[in-house]
Amino acid sequence: TTAAEIQVFQRAFTRAGNVHPLIHTDRGSAYTSRAFNRYLSQFEVTRSMSRPGTPYDNAPMERWWNEFKLRWMDRHPMAKTYKEFVQLVEDGIHYFNHDNRSGQRDGLTPEEYWNKAI
Repeated sequence: TTAAEIQVFQRAFTRAGNVHPLIHTDRGSAYTSRAFNRYLSQFEVTRSMSRPGTPYDNAPMERWWNEFKLRWMDRHPMAKTYKEFVQLVEDGIHYFNHDNRSGQRDGLTPEEYWNKAI
């Protein structure tokens, strides 16, 4: 829902500080809503959306979700409560950003690769 997406971005903007990010989304109703776009406009966000009928525009994010589900969610016990589920997802995101080394990034984690790039 739009409210849930706004909450996610509120947390991200709080953690990232004063940034003016590029956000790429699909054309789901939560992302095309006036409320969501009004919220993002407060942060000088550059918007990018997949073109209609071109699923490959969003391929990198779809691949990430596939990796997340196969390499994280499927390898951990199923959460029994909402709180456990949120913790499992947060732990997985932390793992993929701070611990997951890749040869495609010269053996660096995404965080290390990002810091090296900037």
